[in-house]
Amino acid sequence: MSDQICVKDISVSYYGTSVLEDVSFTFDSGNLVGILGPNGAGKSTLMKAMLGLIQKDKGTVAVNGKPIKEVRQQIAYVPQRSNIDWNFPITVKDTVLLGTYPKLGLFHRPKKEHKDWAMRCLEQVGMQDFAKQQIGELSGGQQQRVFLARALAQKADYFFLDEPFVGIDVSSEEVIITILKQLRDEGKLVFVVHHDLTKVKHYFDELVLINKNLIDAGPVKEVFQPEKMTKAYQRPFAMMEGLEVPLS
Repeated sequence: MSDQICVKDISVSYYGTSVLEDVSFTFDSGNLVGILGPNGAGKSTLMKAMLGLIQKDKGTVAVNGKPIKEVRQQIAYVPQRSNIDWNFPITVKDTVLLGTYPKLGLFHRPKKEHKDWAMRCLEQVGMQDFAKQQIGELSGGQQQRVFLARALAQKADYFFLDEPFVGIDVSSEEVIITILKQLRDEGKLVFVVHHDLTKVKHYFDELVLINKNLIDAGPVKEVFQPEKMTKAYQRPFAMMEGLEVPLS
């Protein structure tokens, strides 16, 4: 049996207003999963609730039958760029080196082997030449590559990325999706909050489609259908080859 993440009946509210209601799904490792829905649908909230970063009203998340808190070392999370303090004085290499800390432990200093591993992760995302620069000096795409390198440095089994393609250049997006597909092919389970509907068929194996409630979850070819997209986005959709757009 494959490793899996099982989400059951997650509900979240903010100040008495419901944001998610009874969302459930299960995915096996070796999949690249897109989380889709319109603005305000609860996509980022779902991801944060899965990781225990925000309080749930109810619901459970299990990784191979274990609570998420018991497997945190196996999980890497890349938050939205807008939630990161890019003025914090830290170099690119040290940012990636932070990815080794969950398994290294807070009271142990990284050794040469950890620093070498951080550089290999930077090489994987094509950012090794920027190792000594301050993270705030980079472009949006470069910053996103560095944070992916930090996630890679964790040697995790489960990856969660919140809107990784927003505000970045085309070449950085290509680098990132190539690495995410490689992780998938290595048997990892990758969740991505995503908004660009034209890339869905090319990027993902499975989808979670939500708008407060779960519309559907499963293989792209089953979920990414006009009637389900219309229900989620509450407007008619044209599903033409290479182009998925709302109809006016």
